[in-house]
Amino acid sequence: MAWNWDPAQEKVREKARAFAKKHIDPVSEQLDRRPPEFPEDVFKAMGKAGYLGYPADPAYGGGGQNKLLYATLIEEISYADAAFGIVMAVQVLASYPIQKFGTEEQKKKYLPPMNAGETHGAFALTEPSAGSDAAAQQATAVLDGDHYVLNGEKIFITSGNVADVVVVICKANTAENPDKFKVSALIFDNPDDPGYTTEILKYKMGIRASTTARLYFKDVKIPKENLLGEHGKGFRVTMNTLDGARIGVAAQSVGICQRAFDLASAYAKEREQFGAPIAKLQAIQWMIADMSVRLEAARLLTYKAARKEAAGEPMGLEAAQAKLYGSEAANFCVDRCMQIHAGYGYVGDFSAVEHLYRDQRITEIYEGTSEVQRLVIAGHLLR
Repeated sequence: MAWNWDPAQEKVREKARAFAKKHIDPVSEQLDRRPPEFPEDVFKAMGKAGYLGYPADPAYGGGGQNKLLYATLIEEISYADAAFGIVMAVQVLASYPIQKFGTEEQKKKYLPPMNAGETHGAFALTEPSAGSDAAAQQATAVLDGDHYVLNGEKIFITSGNVADVVVVICKANTAENPDKFKVSALIFDNPDDPGYTTEILKYKMGIRASTTARLYFKDVKIPKENLLGEHGKGFRVTMNTLDGARIGVAAQSVGICQRAFDLASAYAKEREQFGAPIAKLQAIQWMIADMSVRLEAARLLTYKAARKEAAGEPMGLEAAQAKLYGSEAANFCVDRCMQIHAGYGYVGDFSAVEHLYRDQRITEIYEGTSEVQRLVIAGHLLR
């Protein structure tokens, strides 16, 4: 049993488990092993279940659920398959900055269809030369009359190949200062623009049921009213969005930890060597004990950060701590799970451990690497 901070979390778990059993479990292995293709059927089912707008404002078709319950939802969906946890979370990642920084017109236009799963969203920050250094954007938007002309490339964009609405972080100028470019956020909503192309990245190590893409912008026109927030405040939009996203990755990591722990515990009790279940061996017992400690610590750090976000309190430090510890705890738990299963874990014909092992690794990379999280944490503590 997972420990809950709020009794309402158990209802979230029950619903998410039933959803996963119906929509994810039957296709998880198949989608992991086929060429990359966006899981449209599961995405639509998530929309109908209210998961794609789960924490969003009800005024724009969202579910209005607090971030603790949302973290629990990501945890449970990721328990079934981490790829679907990120498919769901990225839709919220794309809509969040519009809800937080958008004009009323932007919110009414974009949020209801995104929350319902009628349109796909993406958040385009990373570039070939600008990953951890979020301020080093090379994509440039030049104001030309009533629209911006955007040129540049984005990479590692989850759901980017299917996105109808993309929040693009870039450098933009103004009519008053045409030679001065500042990091800003724009809403791109015309994937049929002839200057816009996408390319699916084909050989990912894990989370293969989700798609990851390159985005190319060549003289793409974006109406100037699609500026998101204030000109020059794109870094603020980015950091605010990433804080919440890091809690999502922490929750995803907790789901992976729990799945690894459950698989390892069950296997240790059924696998016999030397005339007894291997769970009787102290070496195995210590692995299970260490996994349990890291799992619970990761869960508590994640819930702490989620509760602070739900209360509207600053949580940048807590989000980074949860993401750092959770992702590295997932690494530990999946590694110990693999060790306990031995050959039956290494070969995907026999268990989900091999799949889980590949999926986990990205949690220490996206939404800021573990090294970036340490910089963020130190920055908060040593001011």
